Amino acid sequence: MNARAAIVLVVAAGMLFGCQASGPEVTSEPGVPRLFSGMGKHTRKVTTSSTEAQRWFDQGLVFTFAFNHDEAIRSYTEAARLDPEMAMAWWGIALCHGPHINNAAMDEEASKAAWEALQRALSLRAKASPTERDLIEALQFRYADPAAGALPLSSEERRPYDKAYADAMMRVHSRHPNDADIGNLYAESLMDLRPWDLWGKDGTPRPETPEIVRVLERVLELDPQHPGANHLYIHAVEASPSPEKAVGAADRLGKMVPGAGHLVHMPAHIYARVGRWEDASQANRDAIKADAAYRKLSPRQGFYHVYMAHNHGFLSFSCMMQGRSKEAIEAARDMVAGVPQDFIENAADVIDGYLPITMEVLMRFGKWEEMLREPEPDERLLICRAIRHCGRGVAYANLGRFAEAERERELFREAAARVPEARPAGNSPSKTVMKLAGLVLDGELAYKRGSVDEGIKLLREAAAVEDTLNYNEPPDWMVPARHALGAILLAEGRAKEAEEVYREDLKRWPENGWSLYGLSQSMRRQGSPEYAGMYERFRKAWSRADIEIASSCLCVPGGK
Repeated sequence: MNARAAIVLVVAAGMLFGCQASGPEVTSEPGVPRLFSGMGKHTRKVTTSSTEAQRWFDQGLVFTFAFNHDEAIRSYTEAARLDPEMAMAWWGIALCHGPHINNAAMDEEASKAAWEALQRALSLRAKASPTERDLIEALQFRYADPAAGALPLSSEERRPYDKAYADAMMRVHSRHPNDADIGNLYAESLMDLRPWDLWGKDGTPRPETPEIVRVLERVLELDPQHPGANHLYIHAVEASPSPEKAVGAADRLGKMVPGAGHLVHMPAHIYARVGRWEDASQANRDAIKADAAYRKLSPRQGFYHVYMAHNHGFLSFSCMMQGRSKEAIEAARDMVAGVPQDFIENAADVIDGYLPITMEVLMRFGKWEEMLREPEPDERLLICRAIRHCGRGVAYANLGRFAEAERERELFREAAARVPEARPAGNSPSKTVMKLAGLVLDGELAYKRGSVDEGIKLLREAAAVEDTLNYNEPPDWMVPARHALGAILLAEGRAKEAEEVYREDLKRWPENGWSLYGLSQSMRRQGSPEYAGMYERFRKAWSRADIEIASSCLCVPGGK
């Protein structure tokens, strides 16, 4: 889920989903905070004379671990109201106004609020425990004094502050190595230095990554039920060569805090990487349900709307891999429908890369006529408009309407050229996604017009470009090019080549039904004794599908 660093500039200004920016005073009823059910058992005893204030602090801490920072601030603010001398309540407010991996920049309002809360915490630190003083004083390195000059807002400007804070948390952690919460906070401070960039495409860890993994594994030894550490550990290894290391964390986290939708959703990040597609789908269904209940009680949301939308997008993708066409299309449409016009008007550069999802899902399931009925996106959504032309070109090609396909290809190229290079397509450069989309269109059109070798060549190029996309869940291009490539190779009697393509795809998307089917058929055609077992794996992966397939891409004859 990314355009990540940029989203904060919009959300903090109160534009996301037409809602006001959420601060300590924003609740379901103005001025009336709420204790929520389903927030788990995690607690951290802090210095306070109020049992009620302790409850609010604990809720704030769990919401912090769940990346619902606005709700955490509301909880910490109530704790401070109940106990005006609780330094840690102000520490929590200051912490949650800062950046995190999905929100790497800060706006002026958040910067000032963080600084003011930090000053309140510092003024009360004499009444706090030594450990609490360490945490409060570490935050001094994270924020700049608004009175001292221009505030660091962008992730680049903030880099020295984020690094200084991580160094400070390293020192705090070294003094308290058996404090699970401190270990979690230290690991997160390191993750904030490289949002969504912990592993190279070749599987090599970034410099901070081994320490992040080591610290989180130690925290999980201390407290296997720590909601923050289970959450962060999933993020720490999901893009690694060994995502299965976090299966235990995923299995634990899903039911640990049932009232926090983002934590309920998080196991899907690992389940998708290890081929547990139904578990990924169910995690997102459960998260959608949890967030719907939460939103009824706390309807005025800010940044957290991003996470709510993410659940729908992820559900669509996992259902695609299971052949669940109706649910995949519905989830995609639900995601897009949740974005109001005023957000598009104010933040098109942020949301644009996510909204082509409907066209991609329709392409996945061969809904050619439905693709042609998709309305033209808002003129500000330049990526969406380009992908719509790409999808229409693919649809026309598959309907045998080649002149119209050619026209759409030209319109796609013109539209792609209008996408600013700086505008992200999810986690990846829009330029890369546009190149990939163009190759898919060119390849399918060439194949449909009878230029089989040219189509295969272009789709091989598309797969190579797809491999350069930055990691994202769901991916920034949701229909693997290898599915079309393998289907064409198989249709042309090149079963051995098709087998290689499908095996490569299954390394990236284990147990996805499309490639399992293609691989089983390539084995059958080669007379492989592995065919029966592979076909059984396909039937298991496809057991909840609402379509039958005769190809790994519905662009190939017989594929519907």
